[in-house]
Amino acid sequence: MTPLQLETAIKEKASALGFDACGVARATRLNSDVAFFTGWIDKGYHGTMSYMARHLEKRVDPRLLLADAKSVIVVAQNYFPPEQQPPGTTFRISRYAYGTDYHVVLKDKLHLLAGEIARLAGNHKYRVFTDSAPVLERSWAEEAGLGRCGKNGCLIIPRKGSYFFLGELITTIDIQSGKPFTKDLCGKCTRCMDACPTKAIIKPGIIDANKCISYLTIELKGPVPRNYRNQCHGWIFGCDICQDVCLHNTHAHPHKEPRLKALPYVTSWTDDDWSTLPEESYEQYIVGTGSPIARIRFEKLADNISCAAEKP
Repeated sequence: MTPLQLETAIKEKASALGFDACGVARATRLNSDVAFFTGWIDKGYHGTMSYMARHLEKRVDPRLLLADAKSVIVVAQNYFPPEQQPPGTTFRISRYAYGTDYHVVLKDKLHLLAGEIARLAGNHKYRVFTDSAPVLERSWAEEAGLGRCGKNGCLIIPRKGSYFFLGELITTIDIQSGKPFTKDLCGKCTRCMDACPTKAIIKPGIIDANKCISYLTIELKGPVPRNYRNQCHGWIFGCDICQDVCLHNTHAHPHKEPRLKALPYVTSWTDDDWSTLPEESYEQYIVGTGSPIARIRFEKLADNISCAAEKP
């Protein structure tokens, strides 16, 4: 099987596993990303996420994550939900947190894809990643031809939108790589920048995490700072505002992944359920169901709820 035939076969296998897009890039150093990333770190835009400042070389060179790596396979998993929170709900959750923790879902499917590749091309060494290691996922998605990052920093897949999880499979097998996606998909549109309540998108493609509602309600371990407490617009875990207003997401369609089916706190909980949430229910319905919300402690969630109740 030639590298080109293998690429085609892998994309077919990825589609059969339920991935919505798949591309391949050559495992080499992302030289063009070094200056941008280090500049972002130097300006402190990563906030308290100190791990972002570590392992720069691993972030830009997959061969340091897997010896003899030849190819980086990038997949996208749609997470736009068919379900919605009850009408009139004040407390809002980012759509990515509606179902089971995506890290588990994507890694399971990536390991299955690795097994399919072994059957196609023979044994290979590989590693899988999804938003949990020093991998510049969106840069690799661009390199693999999946799409282009918009002004809000999210990867936009043409005619599909940006509600996608990304995963990577780094392998020692040499696979035909696609052409990097270089087309600007935003043009003069600034809808995401204009809509952000905290003005976290300070320049096209440059996000100051210190101001981002997703960062303030998830990554920031302590309480939401006073100057942002009345700007969270009901969001208690994450934020979708910059994606909701993006015209590319008029193409978004409901996902078909059973394990991302919305959990009960999405479809049935009222404002009163959230505002009076006891720690026992947090343990049972959030931690116990494998929810992404379990990333934050009960005390943090309680503070987010208190913050979200404050009016602008």
